[in-house]
Amino acid sequence: MSGALIAYRWELRKLASQKRTYIGLGAAAALPVVFVTVMALQKGGPYDAPLGHNLRRTGLSLALVVLTFVSRFGAQLAAALVAGDIVASEHAGKTLKMILTRSLRRGQILAGKTLASFTYVVATIFVLGVAGLVAGSIAWGFNPLINLSSVRLSAIRTLLLSAAALGLFSLPLIAVAAFAILLSTLTRNSAGSIVGTLVYALGQEAVAGLVHQSWAKHYLLSDQFDGWHGVFMSPVNWTLIVRAIWVSSIFASVPLVLAYVIFKRGAVADA
Repeated sequence: MSGALIAYRWELRKLASQKRTYIGLGAAAALPVVFVTVMALQKGGPYDAPLGHNLRRTGLSLALVVLTFVSRFGAQLAAALVAGDIVASEHAGKTLKMILTRSLRRGQILAGKTLASFTYVVATIFVLGVAGLVAGSIAWGFNPLINLSSVRLSAIRTLLLSAAALGLFSLPLIAVAAFAILLSTLTRNSAGSIVGTLVYALGQEAVAGLVHQSWAKHYLLSDQFDGWHGVFMSPVNWTLIVRAIWVSSIFASVPLVLAYVIFKRGAVADA
């Protein structure tokens, strides 16, 4: 485990030195601000979005409404840009052999890269949430919110539930990052891994549109981005929440196991 933590620290330092890291975080922070600005320039709004009826009434709804829009493409792109490059970059830079000479096993190296990718995903969603809270509160105040069951929630309770919702939203996004890590390990090509991950994510959306059985859609990864809705229902819809957790876990675990097998066997060139 100590070896994995060492690799994790290395990877965090690498991410901190890359421009794309800050581009993703900056975009996450800018989205709520852009959203508020657009709302200020027009009278209408996406009131039909989940919790959208709270817009212009409380700033606590802003980040949650933005989640609905980024769940279809933007969030997946941010995850793919980092996770799709995190192994392939070692091949492109021919640096894996040097890393392997530092008394770290392949499994520890991949574990460090995986943890760093997941940390970036969570950080991106956290930044979006904080930016939404600040921008929304400045624009519309720190006021109570009406949830999806038309129940009034205090501002403090809404804030706590929002943190849980952001955490739930991160789970399917982590699963997307896991698939990007698999492609990065398998193809050893950053561009191919990033594009492949986006095709994978959009493909899930397409399948959801083609499947006529509503129950089947609930077990696609794309559907789990809406799992946080269960937090803002009265009573709490644990079916949505638990399903988002276990389905996302499966979609994350399978690619990671495959990536580990490939990486362990040395399919990624050492030099």
